[in-house]
Amino acid sequence: MGRMEMEEQWWKGQLAADIHQTLRLKELKLPIYRAHSPQIGMRRYFADLLAILSNHYQLCPTARHLAVYLLDLFMDHYDVAVKQLYIVALSCLLLASKFEEKEDRVPKIEQLNTLGFMSNLNLTLTKKELLKMELLLLDTFNWNLCLPTAAHFLDYYLLASVQETDLHNGWPLASLTKTKLFMEKYAHYFLEVSLQDHAFLSFRPSLVAASCIASSRICLQISPSWTTPLHLLTGYTWDHLTQCIELMLIAHDNDVKEAAKIKSQAVHLQQPQQIVIQRHPQAATPQLVFQPSNFQQLPQHSTPIHQFPSPAHSQDLGPSHRESLQAHRSSILSGSSSSVLHTYPSLQATLQPALRTLSIQGPITMQVAITTEPRHCISMTYGSTYLNGHHSYTAGCFDR
Repeated sequence: MGRMEMEEQWWKGQLAADIHQTLRLKELKLPIYRAHSPQIGMRRYFADLLAILSNHYQLCPTARHLAVYLLDLFMDHYDVAVKQLYIVALSCLLLASKFEEKEDRVPKIEQLNTLGFMSNLNLTLTKKELLKMELLLLDTFNWNLCLPTAAHFLDYYLLASVQETDLHNGWPLASLTKTKLFMEKYAHYFLEVSLQDHAFLSFRPSLVAASCIASSRICLQISPSWTTPLHLLTGYTWDHLTQCIELMLIAHDNDVKEAAKIKSQAVHLQQPQQIVIQRHPQAATPQLVFQPSNFQQLPQHSTPIHQFPSPAHSQDLGPSHRESLQAHRSSILSGSSSSVLHTYPSLQATLQPALRTLSIQGPITMQVAITTEPRHCISMTYGSTYLNGHHSYTAGCFDR
């Protein structure tokens, strides 16, 4: 039996089902996110920063999502100076990686201090400072880091994401294996979409994961959009998912439109220069004047968080420290709310040692473009005519 077959058998086993049931019970006790942070406008920036750092250090999706969730909860409880938010974010990343990853994958403090944005902000992490911050975070979370996120549920739900009886554009699936691969890529894309907007924190993590599957089936034109095996596995009906699905599909359409805009501008820039021969009045020989084609200056756009080939490219479907903690809490939760922030396109560049300090003024604006091309299967309108109904919970889903 191959490795893939063994993994599939494990996901189908009783242990995986028991873990899923335990996570479903734990998510019922998750703290309520109220989006009360005074720095809520910078939430997206730090979520993107954590996502890029997670990819840079090759952390698993559960560590990445847990890090962002810890940051969300901490920001929701305290007013933190912007410059200190960097230290809080890095501490959340370290705590999450220690909880979810192997020891050799946990970023080292020396590695973090070499990051470009740390030099630009004149920040240096010390072991003592980092320990105090981690203790403060643990005290905030009552020393409980077993907080389920959508990433903890997705792989389990992928088990029933595609069935042999599903149809693609009304026809039987040409390749079940290829369809599962595309489903996995799309589902993980929507999983990252859920990180970028705090609106998804209003849903239970398991519901977000289930919505990732349903949104992927819609984009891949797999019918029916929600099946009985998925209903039985997740405990959610279509009506439970519609509100979350609609948010995901709107974000997906925006990404596709932005990607198409960038592509068209890139093609326009690639037009060859016109070579015009002009004779200078005082020159005895003709001079070559290189006249570039007329175009608008290409704006700075963000790069994709994840560098995987998009399915849309293919034509196939294919806490004794409490006093010190209180003192430390007062020190980091005070200070000016102004600081130097980098725009999103420069985040990846700041993973290398900085050569100069970048001073960015004005509001923070970020865009995320996923390298996709428009396809007919995603040009539909996601309105009330297709996704009708309201988001609600029934007692039966959680056996309450």
